[in-house]
Amino acid sequence: MVAVRAETRDGVCVACPGCGVASGWVHSRYVRSLADVALGGRPVRIDLSVRRLYCETTDCSRVTFAEQVPGLTVRYQRRTPLLQHLVEAVGVLLAGRGGARMLRVVHAGLSRTSVLFHLMRVPFPPVTAPRVLGVDDFALYGDVYGTLLVDADTRLPVTLWEGRDAETLAAWLREHPGVEVVCRDGSPTYRLGVTVGAPDAVQVSDRFHLWQGLSKRVQQVAAAHRSCLDEAVVDTEPAAPPRSVPGPLESADTPARRHAKRLFDAVHALTDTGRSYNSAARELGLNWRTVRKYAAAATWQDVVRRRRPRTPTALDPYLGYLRQRWEEGEHSAKVLHEELTAKGYTGHYQRVKMAVAPMRDGLPLAEPHELPPSPREVARWIATSPERRGLETEDRLHRLLAHCPELDRAHTLVRRFAAMLQAGDAAALSGWLSELTACRLPAFASLAKALREDHDAVVQGITSPYSSGVNEGRITDVKLQKRIMAGRAGIALLRQRVVLIAHLRRRYPDRVSTAT
Repeated sequence: MVAVRAETRDGVCVACPGCGVASGWVHSRYVRSLADVALGGRPVRIDLSVRRLYCETTDCSRVTFAEQVPGLTVRYQRRTPLLQHLVEAVGVLLAGRGGARMLRVVHAGLSRTSVLFHLMRVPFPPVTAPRVLGVDDFALYGDVYGTLLVDADTRLPVTLWEGRDAETLAAWLREHPGVEVVCRDGSPTYRLGVTVGAPDAVQVSDRFHLWQGLSKRVQQVAAAHRSCLDEAVVDTEPAAPPRSVPGPLESADTPARRHAKRLFDAVHALTDTGRSYNSAARELGLNWRTVRKYAAAATWQDVVRRRRPRTPTALDPYLGYLRQRWEEGEHSAKVLHEELTAKGYTGHYQRVKMAVAPMRDGLPLAEPHELPPSPREVARWIATSPERRGLETEDRLHRLLAHCPELDRAHTLVRRFAAMLQAGDAAALSGWLSELTACRLPAFASLAKALREDHDAVVQGITSPYSSGVNEGRITDVKLQKRIMAGRAGIALLRQRVVLIAHLRRRYPDRVSTAT
């Protein structure tokens, strides 16, 4: 340890903290022990002798007071301001346990509770009403959500709280007048809160959430027309005549398919009569989400888990040679592996052994096969710009749209909305909403109703330069801080870290500028 002994000078007048009158009348001296940042890898202790002075004002409430050394001592503090700032910064960046470990490395050991205590004492920066405010929600735990406010101009978080109700947001906006633009998602709760708390503010429905909502509706349309998705599979060469043993998907007498058909019939027998999902779930002893899945399916085949395509392997180019050698009478996997190795095969013997195993039972050689795309995959194809689609994806999507007029109609509507977003022109929005309603697709009709209720904000989302992109970035940071604290942080600690760490990063950026 490095010990430093020092004392203040006599004859220097110091202002009384009570009345502000300077005094040099010494009452006594005492020694303060202050911890400072480490020096040369060793902890530093400063033994500072300071004076206690009389206050010379007779009507002052303080009879005596201790002098403070600017930049070195703080009242009731046993650390120097430099070390205290280090403790607070480590607490902000690493929180409890991580902060305590880091402080032990720099010879300023504190317990995790002490680190959190000093972290919670750090004051927030002064809050001023931002001109452009971003509002978004995030998941705290389970079904509990929180609300985050972000200054879209400075890209810094303002505050956060538990819940996503309109009353709290409206109260905050009334307490902080001056917000001109509010960027949010399509939530009616936030729309109501902004309308009540800041009626003059321009509301902007974020483009990302608009596009995300449209993509989800496309996925619902694709799920409703699942039988058409087989048309996206590329035609292959005629297969060999079917063997006597059918595959698992061709057989209707497997336990999984019987179970799916039994549940499908039971769920529809209840829900088709008007019973709610929860009521049917209680009677059948199922989860309500399972009941919803079976009730939304058109046929029981739609809920059967599809067989995954076989993963391509290094053996695939040699399957024809394996079939030829097997028909010629060579049934030894070891010999076949040696022959394939001589032809350039670099895989293991076990893979060859497993490949020829079905042929010993009279089954065909397992080859890679392509399955129809999932509704989510089809929605991704349609939502992707044509310039960014691959040739194979473009070909599969073209054949699918030629076969299914509903998906083709959905694709046309999606591309028209994409053109509006790209051009930043909402002149065609009203006509586009009318087409959504008249397209006879229930998923799109419900979307058109929701967009009409939020028409002004949707127009601003298409035409204005503001968006919730900065909100999404800050939400990612909130999730990071939650994981660092293992999800055990309360809302007060989470607010303290999320707000302060953003300002700390702005004060100490990653890039260090070098003066030349």
